[in-house]
Amino acid sequence: MTLSSHVVGSGSPATFLHGFTQTSHSWLELVEHLPLASTLVDAPGHGESADGQRSLTQIGDDIAAIMPTGCLVGYSMGARMALHTALQHPHKVTSLVLISATAGIRDADERSARKNSDDTLANHIEDVGVTTFIDEWLSQPLFAGLNSATNQRQDRLRNTSRGLADSLRFAGTGTQEPLWNQLHMLSMPVLLLCGTTDTKFHAITLEMATIIPNATCVAIEGAGHTVHLEQPKRFIEELIRFTATK
Repeated sequence: MTLSSHVVGSGSPATFLHGFTQTSHSWLELVEHLPLASTLVDAPGHGESADGQRSLTQIGDDIAAIMPTGCLVGYSMGARMALHTALQHPHKVTSLVLISATAGIRDADERSARKNSDDTLANHIEDVGVTTFIDEWLSQPLFAGLNSATNQRQDRLRNTSRGLADSLRFAGTGTQEPLWNQLHMLSMPVLLLCGTTDTKFHAITLEMATIIPNATCVAIEGAGHTVHLEQPKRFIEELIRFTATK
């Protein structure tokens, strides 16, 4: 599958992968401040990449096929996709930035329960439609650090209920085989970003940092899951610092 993407800016190449319910447009206000040639990708089932029926392994191949060799940046769902890409195609990823990431659910029973939960949520999305679901999604405590000016609601409404539902069914966290025992294979420099108020992902990030050989972990005080949207200035500073030295 050829994913929809577009390039913004000039400089060293970097590819950006958004989170669930977002689109490639979610990065626009950030990358305009970066000295990078930024390839912004619509993930399967999002934006102009309408087909959401792609597994994470397939998505890793899809991303590698369109990205220039360089830095790969992923947030949340996009971080899981970036992790697959870096492990499957390490020659394409010279450095890796993972924001609010996870290497998967280790326990098989928990993973199965999450898959069932994702499938139920996918059915719900198709039942209630995009507008109702996006409002429900953004009302979660996970996004408490966002407000109407920063939650990108209008961009999220560009998605379709079918696309989002298929994204969950085929590439949700419950479908992901745990990658913890492969993290040591990441030889490129890795920047792990998280927010300190996002307790679950803060703990996961700290653990990932102990396994990845060349990892730098930055926990941003007072930020939640959407680190880059809640504290964009700090995010930009950290990304410029990281990419300038890699």
